[in-house]
Amino acid sequence: MTQEEKKELLRDRRVVEEIGRHQWIESEKLGYDIGFEQAAEDWLERFSKAWMRYHMPKKAKDASSKKSKPSSKPAKS
Repeated sequence: MTQEEKKELLRDRRVVEEIGRHQWIESEKLGYDIGFEQAAEDWLERFSKAWMRYHMPKKAKDASSKKSKPSSKPAKS
C-alpha cells in the first residue's frame, strides 16, 4: 500500500474509528498505551486490505488490479 493510499484511508472517519478500537485492544493486551501512530501502522499493515474489500469493494478491486498488471519492462536475465 502506497503512502498516498494510506493517507486517503486515514481521511475516512470509519478507518480512524477502527484504528482507535485497534489501539484500545492492543494497548489492553500489552498493558500500556501503544499510541495512535503505532496502532495505525499495525492496523494498516494487518487489516486494511480486508477492511477495504468489505467496505470499499470497488476501490479494493482497483487497487489489487493495479498490482497484478504485468510490467511492461523486460525481465532481467
